[in-house]
Amino acid sequence: MSPFRAPSESLGTLDAGTAAALIEGMADIAVVVDAAGVVNDVAFGDDDFLSDFSADWIGQPWLSTVSPETRPSLEALLSDAGQQSLTRWRQVTHAGAGGVEIPIQYRALRLSESGSIIAMGRNLQGMAALQQQLVDAQQALERDYWRFRQVETRYRLLFRMVAEAILIIDAPTQRVVEANPAAGQLLGETPARIIGRPFPEGFDNESTQAINGLLAGVRAAGRADDVKAKMTDGLQEFLVSASLLRQENASFLLVRLSPALANAAINTLPDAKARYLRVLENAPDCVVITDADGRILTANSTFLSLAEIATEQQARGETLDRWLGRPGVDLNVLMANLRQHTTVRLFATTLRGEYGSATDVEISAVAVRNSERPYFGFFIRDIGRRLSVEQPVSPEQTRWLDQLTDRVGRVPLKELVRESTDTIERLCIEAALKLTGDNRASAAELLGLSRQSLYVKIDRYGIVADQASGAAGASKK
Repeated sequence: MSPFRAPSESLGTLDAGTAAALIEGMADIAVVVDAAGVVNDVAFGDDDFLSDFSADWIGQPWLSTVSPETRPSLEALLSDAGQQSLTRWRQVTHAGAGGVEIPIQYRALRLSESGSIIAMGRNLQGMAALQQQLVDAQQALERDYWRFRQVETRYRLLFRMVAEAILIIDAPTQRVVEANPAAGQLLGETPARIIGRPFPEGFDNESTQAINGLLAGVRAAGRADDVKAKMTDGLQEFLVSASLLRQENASFLLVRLSPALANAAINTLPDAKARYLRVLENAPDCVVITDADGRILTANSTFLSLAEIATEQQARGETLDRWLGRPGVDLNVLMANLRQHTTVRLFATTLRGEYGSATDVEISAVAVRNSERPYFGFFIRDIGRRLSVEQPVSPEQTRWLDQLTDRVGRVPLKELVRESTDTIERLCIEAALKLTGDNRASAAELLGLSRQSLYVKIDRYGIVADQASGAAGASKK
C-alpha cells in the first residue's frame, strides 16, 4: 500500500460530512462501533443492499450480527483495529432476510484514541454466485466426463463381444481404423494387424470392385445394397454391408461381414416359414419386433416409410416410443398390457415421422414368451385415410346436457361448473380405463395422474370395470 505523501495538505479541508459521503460512496456497507464492540452507526451504499438485511444493528453487539462460524474472524478484525490504525481484509457472513447468508469482506480503521472503530465492507454476493457457478460447471464437466467414459467403456465391451465381424473404416482413405475380434477371426488376422491396412484387401478382383462400389454408394447416398465377396483363395464367401457414420468433421464407414453360410441358412427355412417372412416384409401394415425394453430388433419397409427412415439400421436399437404420438405414455401403456394380457388390439394413437409428419394409426400387439428373452410384435395400421364416422351422442350424455341447461338460472354458475367438471372427469376416467383394458396403472399414466390420485377419484365416483365398459358400450349404441 502506498499512502498519500502529504495528507494534511491534500485533505486538510476534509470535514466529517465529506468523509461520511466519501465512505458511503466507496463502501457497500460501513459500520461504526465503540470500544466495547457495540454498533453506533451503520451506512449502506445502496438502498437495495439495505433491504437484504432483516434487522437494525444499532445498539447491538456487532459480533451478534455474524454467523457463529465467522465470529472468530470478526473478533480478529476488532483486535487488529485496536492495535493498529488500518487492518487487512477479513471475510464474515451476516444473516439476511429470509435466512439468506450475505458474505461481506471488511477492513477496519481506528478513528480515535477512545477506541471507536469504523469498518468498511464489500458485498461478496456476486463473487460468491460466480464461485458457485464455477463449482457447478466443474461438477457438470466431471459428470459429463465420467458419463462419456462409461459410454466409451460400454461401446468397447460391446464392440469386442458382438458375434458379427465389424470394421470401422476411414471414409476418405478407406483404411481400417478399428476391428473387433470377430473380424480378425473371420479374416484370419489379429485385429491389431488389420488396423491401418487398406480395405478391401485379400478379396478377388470381382469382389474388390463390388466392395468398392458398395463403399462409394454409401459415401454418396448413405446406403447401398449388400454385396457378396470372396477371398482370393476362394474358400470363404462373405456378405458385405456398410453404413455411413459421421463424427464431428470426420466420416467413417461401418462395414459388417457375415459368412455366406449364415445367410444360406436363412434360405433353407421351410417354404411356409419363408413365405411368412416375405409376407411380413412386404405387408401394407407396419410390422415391428422389439425386445422387452421396447427397443426395435427389426421392422419392415412399411414402417420405415411411415417413420421417414432410410434404412432399417437406423431404427435398430432405438425405442419404438421415439415415433409414437405420446412419448413416455403410449409405449408404457402397451407394454404394461402386453405383460399382463399377452395381446393388445386396436390401440389408437399417432405415428410421428422423422421430418415432422403425423399419421393416425391403430396398434395391435402380441407378446412372445417361449424363449429366454421375450420379445414383442407390433402391427401398426395407417387409419389416416379412413373415412371418419361421427360418433352418436349417447342418451345418458343427452340427458346430462338437458339437465344442465334446464338448471341455468336456478343454480349459481359456480355450482354448475363444478358439477360439469366432476361429470367430465368421470367420463375421462372411464374412457381411460376402457382404453387400457381396466389397467389402472396404465390409465393413471395416460391421464397424467399418480396412481393414488386415480384410485381416490375412482372411489369418489364409484367407477368399476363393468360400469366403465357399460358406459363405453352405451356410447357405441
